[in-house]
Amino acid sequence: MGLYDKHVLPRIINCVCAAKPIMKQREKVVPLAEGTVLEIGIGTGLNLPYYDADRVARVIGLDPSEKSWELAGKRAAQLDFDVEFIGLPGEQIPLEDASIDTVLVTYALCTIPDPVTALHGMARVLRPGGSLIFCEHGKAPDHSVCKRQDQINPLWRRIFGGCNLNRDIPHLLDDGGFEVVDLERMYLPGTPKFAGYTFWGSARLT
Repeated sequence: MGLYDKHVLPRIINCVCAAKPIMKQREKVVPLAEGTVLEIGIGTGLNLPYYDADRVARVIGLDPSEKSWELAGKRAAQLDFDVEFIGLPGEQIPLEDASIDTVLVTYALCTIPDPVTALHGMARVLRPGGSLIFCEHGKAPDHSVCKRQDQINPLWRRIFGGCNLNRDIPHLLDDGGFEVVDLERMYLPGTPKFAGYTFWGSARLT
């Protein structure tokens, strides 16, 4: 990992992902989590203030960037529940089968190199009856926007640490062993269309 990826990129991602429209999305989905929560791609902890402490017992955060987790220290220290950090990529989940009540993934499936493998791992650790809560940007429905996404994506991926603009999120969830039970989607106001088409909702094990 180079100096850019280790020290600069986490701060850039923290800034971009803390934009007001994105934080409003976090405010919608994070409070739905309950019990023991596995957060995939916890990053700098931008979701942490939105957890409902009355519903959450513990949060286990998985992320390959230890520098990002350093930036989350103050957010984690102010919480009324335990937060544990595991410094591994999303494809590697060192937890027991059926040990998690809620899996939360926000703005992470775009970046995980093998999202289907990662989703199968999430399905493995989720208990029967548990929920996957998600909020992700991805492939737009309009041909002109989708074409633009495909054009920009190679450069975008290099600049933003592997982030992809054009992943079909519902299709990935299906391939990863989940059935979407609640799905909303729209272009986020105040964001470029090519980067702002957003899916959010919940899914269960198939």
